[in-house]
Amino acid sequence: MRLFWRQGYEATALVDLLAATGLSKSSLYATFGGKRDLFLAALDAYREEQFGEFRTIVSRGTGRDALETYFRRIVARDRDPDYSFGCLAVCQLVEMAPRDADVRQRLLADVDSGVDAFAEVIARGQADGSIRNQRTPRQIATLFSVAFPGLQALVRAGADRAMLDEALTVLLSNLD
Repeated sequence: MRLFWRQGYEATALVDLLAATGLSKSSLYATFGGKRDLFLAALDAYREEQFGEFRTIVSRGTGRDALETYFRRIVARDRDPDYSFGCLAVCQLVEMAPRDADVRQRLLADVDSGVDAFAEVIARGQADGSIRNQRTPRQIATLFSVAFPGLQALVRAGADRAMLDEALTVLLSNLD
């Protein structure tokens, strides 16, 4: 997963995968069916892990606190070597989704699920008074779902931390 995450699908050679997994070529093919199938398994594992982490983070505190904690965490990880290459799913929205129907289906379904999940948190925040914006939860959630890949792409590109913090402050002001 980390190899695909760091290098992307196209730049990851079979020899890289063999070295990273310790498998022989025949074992890799017998176990996963090939590079693409291994990639899809890694992508699915990543998606499941990240959505679980998201659910854990946003289950705590007020709706606003939950969203702020989640988004500030993205920016806070910008220099962490394990996360400085952004979000694997966002990277693959750009690299693979335009030309691979399986990847596109998975990731666009995740975007829809993300809108739903953000809308739940926003509705909770409107109910607890921590989110004062009176637009529908789904409208606000759509904005946050569109902003998410932008922040992740900028983290991967090594954008200036002050600029990321400022963008995040403006994004979060949409909750007021």
